[in-house]
Amino acid sequence: MNKFAILLIGVLLMSSSLLNAAQGDNVFPYKTHYVTLDNGFKAILIPVDSPGLVAYYSVVRTGSRDEWEDGKSGFAHFFEHMMFRGTDRFPGNVYDSIVTSIGADANAYTSDDLTVYHLNFASEDLETVMDIESDRFRNLKYSLEQFQTESGAVYGEYRKGRTSPWSVAIEALRDLAFEKHTYKHTTIGFERDVKDMPNLYDYSISFYNRYYRPENVVLLIVGDFDVKKTETMIRRFYSPWQKGYTLPKIIPEPEQTNPKNREIQYEGRTLPLVIMSFKNDAFDPANLKSLATYPLAELAFGETSELYKKLVLNEQKVQFISPDPGMARDPYLFSVYAMVNDEKDIDYVISEINKTIKEFQLSPVTTEQLNDLISREKYSFLMSLDSPDGIASSLPQYITLTGDIKVIDEMFNNYQQITPETIMSAAKYYFTPERSTTLILRGAK
Repeated sequence: MNKFAILLIGVLLMSSSLLNAAQGDNVFPYKTHYVTLDNGFKAILIPVDSPGLVAYYSVVRTGSRDEWEDGKSGFAHFFEHMMFRGTDRFPGNVYDSIVTSIGADANAYTSDDLTVYHLNFASEDLETVMDIESDRFRNLKYSLEQFQTESGAVYGEYRKGRTSPWSVAIEALRDLAFEKHTYKHTTIGFERDVKDMPNLYDYSISFYNRYYRPENVVLLIVGDFDVKKTETMIRRFYSPWQKGYTLPKIIPEPEQTNPKNREIQYEGRTLPLVIMSFKNDAFDPANLKSLATYPLAELAFGETSELYKKLVLNEQKVQFISPDPGMARDPYLFSVYAMVNDEKDIDYVISEINKTIKEFQLSPVTTEQLNDLISREKYSFLMSLDSPDGIASSLPQYITLTGDIKVIDEMFNNYQQITPETIMSAAKYYFTPERSTTLILRGAK
């Protein structure tokens, strides 16, 4: 039997057992093991029946949110690039050669609250991967020339992003919505800061030394491995890492008391964009009112909603409409995005969104609607856990928000406490003019 057939059978067996494994209060279906070192480093080990496959995720609980110093935005994303520059033991070209030689797939991403480095590879190469990964997290080294080359590339990436109307709109939305909090800038940073980045070599080293520390990183290993042997390797490779994490001095966002509105002009041609946002609370599964905004998003604005059917399918006023309740570490935004087919319909689309909000504030959804949605969300989550990478890729956000994955069980169990009245109460509380920010982007004529 070839390797593909073995992999396919393994995936099918994992999928068929997921729903049976998630019983009672335990929604997450796999047994987890924890390793905590004296330096504060934590690893979460999830052995699963996936013959010969391992996913390896290093979750840094630092994103653009942590860039609190004036003129220094963009460095979390910058380090997503620099971490591939290597060390004295494994320079960048050597690191790349090792990753290629073992057939691994290595990549990284950054967002507001986290930076994640991930690899998928054969189980037999776990020790090799742990060696090169622990080394670059402990001993990253780059020259001034390498730093300036990469920071120049990041500015090029920023300029490329400006060709997307969505990038332009979201950057303007965040700048408008937030006054003090670091969510004011997007992950890539303010243009003026990214442009000045080549002059901040010494600061970059300070950023690495403060945030790339064992207390601020959680290692996630999922797949086919021996737990005891892996724990021994973790202690060997990660124990020498010195503590030193420094908390960022993030200023809390003051309460918004008036609606914010702005129209901007995109330099290129595009259909108009409308983004309506409302200040939401930080992620907290114990806060049922805030938790209710997640099912509320789908019920009011998702692809099965009445508004979607009206604006997208029946009237064809918009290309799409989509919600994002904004699961974040600090108070963030609940947003509704729409691309409008005709500029003359912008006001109509906004009025229909407001009309939908009013309906959810005044009339409760049915218990059947709510229960069906929550069941679908649980089913969808469980069905995504069908491979080591599927499991690992679904967990970093929860790890970043809380430091653990136990919150998944708490969140799905608390979903069961949400009632139609909770949904209505959440709509009344969050969807007020005082909490709103509306941005309209128009294309060039």
